[in-house]
Amino acid sequence: MTALAVPRRRTPGRPGTPAGRREAGAVRVALGLIALAIADDAFLHPEPGAAARDHLVSGLVPLALAAAVAVAHPRMRPGLRAVACLVCGSLAAVAGVADGLRHIATDRMAGDDLTAVLGWLAGVALIGIGVTVLWRARRRDERRARRWARRGGIAIAGVLAAYLLVLPVAIAIVATHKARSPVAAADLGRAYEPVSLRTRDGHRLAAWYVPSRNGAAVIAFPGRAQPLPQARMLARHGYGVLVLDRRGEGQSGGDYNAFGWGGAADVVAAVRYLQGRTDVDGRRIGGLGLSVGGELLLEAAAREPGLKAVVAEGPGVRSLAEHLHTPGLGSLQRWVSNWVVQTGAIAVLANASPPPDLVDLLARIPPRRVLLIQASHGAGGEELAPVYRDAADAVLWRAEGDHTGALAAQPREYERRVVGFFDREL
Repeated sequence: MTALAVPRRRTPGRPGTPAGRREAGAVRVALGLIALAIADDAFLHPEPGAAARDHLVSGLVPLALAAAVAVAHPRMRPGLRAVACLVCGSLAAVAGVADGLRHIATDRMAGDDLTAVLGWLAGVALIGIGVTVLWRARRRDERRARRWARRGGIAIAGVLAAYLLVLPVAIAIVATHKARSPVAAADLGRAYEPVSLRTRDGHRLAAWYVPSRNGAAVIAFPGRAQPLPQARMLARHGYGVLVLDRRGEGQSGGDYNAFGWGGAADVVAAVRYLQGRTDVDGRRIGGLGLSVGGELLLEAAAREPGLKAVVAEGPGVRSLAEHLHTPGLGSLQRWVSNWVVQTGAIAVLANASPPPDLVDLLARIPPRRVLLIQASHGAGGEELAPVYRDAADAVLWRAEGDHTGALAAQPREYERRVVGFFDREL
């Protein structure tokens, strides 16, 4: 009789073999470069106005995870080795693009950009190693139906893990590591003066101010670029207008956070500055915020009584707390969501606790007034506008256009509603 050879399962890179040593060495070199980028970003080149001690959690936790993977890698089964390489590589590649490569493309190479690029290259290498290990470790000693059923199950599990775990961590990395862009001079409709503000937690913020002609002033937020059309509109009607880079953006100190965690202190500093102006009646200060700027103005209004009226265009979700209020969510959807992991990852990478639930804060604003603007084609999170309206006893205008695009879509109606609101309330 002739024996049929049964294909054996491949076990590439087993510990102790030359292939295994080469793979482990390559993985450890890549993880070492990633660790260097993490340490450089957190401790050697912190953002202006921030110190190494502010990044203990965001620096030490990723470094500990990288070290654990490097030590455990040779002892892992091929599938787990591949997953570890793919996850670490994907996150490192995202961090390298968000921080180093983007900063080089928009400005110049400086600070920790070199190590960020090395971390990105290491991440790409880890992805390649992970794919190679998966390919070489595929099983061929099963019947075809069983083999494809198993592979299909693994693929489904991989997609779910990527959506619920890897994607939210990648979002958290981008949300806390966006590279700064230079700020160019702009047209605010009237002459403005550069000013500098200092927050209660010690950050210096760069701003421009158009003096008031009617005794009232409005904070247009966030940034010195995004709200420029709204700022010009308000200046044309005689309002003093303050535009400022929030912490971690432009020329302002501190760490960046796309969801605005901790940024309400920037708005409070702006209110304090306007209250000290001789051209402004301290009882006539308002705010106009776009997207995260609207969320921060609402939080600041709940804490700062000097903010008398707020227009919030496109406020949405900033953490799990707001996500749980999303209309139409079932009980399972509320918790089986990438917001669970995303909020935790941002807390680690931002070295901060999540902000209070915005819905709870809004109840502190009345009798001061709020105008909410919801876009007809808004971004995710704008479906919370009716919830925010009820919590703040606010007026809600459902405008045409995309997210924060109501002025471009309906310029006359926008001006009539927004300027009319400030004329009545301030």
